[in-house]
Amino acid sequence: QVQLVESGGGLVQAGGSLRLSCAASGRTFYSYTMGWLRQAPGKGREFVAAIGRSGGTTYYADSGKGRFTISRDNAKNTVYLQMNSLKPEDTADYYCAADDSPYVPSSPGEFDYWGQGTQVTVSP
Repeated sequence: QVQLVESGGGLVQAGGSLRLSCAASGRTFYSYTMGWLRQAPGKGREFVAAIGRSGGTTYYADSGKGRFTISRDNAKNTVYLQMNSLKPEDTADYYCAADDSPYVPSSPGEFDYWGQGTQVTVSP
């Protein structure tokens, strides 16, 4: 089992940037595919991005393509989400998640472990 702790959320103006981090416990971080998901107020949980075990494969939701970049550092047990050109509609709680399948997930239901979330607010 892996435990996940997100950080880096906050308040930013539209057009700004944030980098979210997710620190994972355990010695087998490299064996998990990782992802970021978000949940806006009054909405369901939405897939944002995912990355394969070695970092060589990444998937993005259309909403973040060209603006968001997911990456991981297996030596530091950490996955990141760099978010640029933020929009008010990116406002949400962002969750880090892990999947112990070798396939890179692309929907919230495929992830096995979740962090507690970090809030991102983008003002107009």
